[in-house]
Amino acid sequence: MTQIKDIQPKEVWQVFGQMLQIPRPSNHEEKIQKWAVNFGKSLGLETSIDDSGNVIIRKPATPGMEDRKGVILQGHLDMVPQKNNDKTHDFDNDPIEAFVEDDWVTANGTTLGADNGIGVSSALAVLASDKVKHGPLEVLLTATEETGMDGANGLKAGVLNGEILINTDSEDEGELYVGCAGGVDANILFNYTEEETPYGVVGLKLNVTGMKGGHSGIDIPRQRGNAIKVFFRILNAAYEELGVRLARIDGGSLRNAIPREAFGVVVVDEARTADFVARAYEIAQIIKTELAETEPDLKVEIAETELPVSLIDEKTQQNMTKAVLALPNGVIRMSDTMIGLVETSSNLALLKSDDQNKTIKAACLVRSSVDTAKEDVASRIKAVFELAGAEVSFSGSYPGWKPNMESPILKTMQDVYNRRFGKIPEIKAIHAGLECGILGGKYPEWDMISFGPTIRFPHSPDEKVNIETVQKFWDFLVATLENIPKK
Repeated sequence: MTQIKDIQPKEVWQVFGQMLQIPRPSNHEEKIQKWAVNFGKSLGLETSIDDSGNVIIRKPATPGMEDRKGVILQGHLDMVPQKNNDKTHDFDNDPIEAFVEDDWVTANGTTLGADNGIGVSSALAVLASDKVKHGPLEVLLTATEETGMDGANGLKAGVLNGEILINTDSEDEGELYVGCAGGVDANILFNYTEEETPYGVVGLKLNVTGMKGGHSGIDIPRQRGNAIKVFFRILNAAYEELGVRLARIDGGSLRNAIPREAFGVVVVDEARTADFVARAYEIAQIIKTELAETEPDLKVEIAETELPVSLIDEKTQQNMTKAVLALPNGVIRMSDTMIGLVETSSNLALLKSDDQNKTIKAACLVRSSVDTAKEDVASRIKAVFELAGAEVSFSGSYPGWKPNMESPILKTMQDVYNRRFGKIPEIKAIHAGLECGILGGKYPEWDMISFGPTIRFPHSPDEKVNIETVQKFWDFLVATLENIPKK
């Protein structure tokens, strides 16, 4: 940790070093919220927390800057809790074990929380600094962004006074984001009946691991594999050829992450065990060949386990398998107006059986910058699973953020970046759910923009943030605040 705190710019990394010590997984943010409130109050600043868990801190303009437009610096306090299967870590209690590796800061077997911890740290560093010049300033630290944007949805209109929102949740330095995708969650429920495990079968664990996973928006164009899809591809062939039956399934972990792992228990006729193992490994090798560039560490493992007492009924197994195979997943359509931008995608994020309630729950997150396209893919998912006998509902719908190429803050930041770094930053939209879409609906008069340092592989244990770009991000933020136009 001493190593982290000594990185430049110290103003940012020292705050981030504190955040690494405080557990802050989504839906368990009480400790980080209390810390943020204490941070603001320790500086003698007006600080509050609303009913949705959003922390708001206000700092008056520095002398001579009182006539500038008010700025809201915004980030989210929660982080995605992902860890490797062999890593022992309690996200509710343990600090993140961060370290420097080459030119990056990363974590030991877990997500780092640079998404959005670096952005939050930069906003708090501005509050703590007596050197940064700025106009009237508000810092908005939202709650539970990663699992539903609860804080942004719960923020009340009329609470904030600023005219410009600067979101710090983008992940490529040198780029300014002026638009984002909207999204909606599809919630799928199968009810099944138990069937008694027959005689003469063997219980086997079928595990799919080693996949990269990642952010289901930002990383979706990387064409990575989906561990749940891989699992059911193997199960489908094994059932049709060898009658393999499913007892339990546990795939994926978060609604907004590409599934890296899937674990299941199956049974197979004792005399056909070797055939199943051979066939499963054969299919695994085929998939590894197909995904050789994106999933070089994909691993399928089979091991004998205790014989389950009961199985998921055969009809539900068949219907669910077919639905998973037929489900639209990954990139659905690329944008016609912005080269290289994904317009619409879907990610099968979770699929888990519950022995106690005799249910199987699945979840998909559909994203699109076109609301009607989002609705169309959601309808397709509903059709596939309802045909398979499941119940389907939708929740957490949020709008996209339509780009405004005439934005005054966009022009200001382009000019500032060009003067400071000798080039004009790229203007982009992001295939992810920035809170700007929701916040802009509550404060339609806001002029909004998003930027950040370079972060790779967010929402996965491979997450890392580039040290050099954090310095540029900080310098750019400071220069922007000094050049905010007058009211």
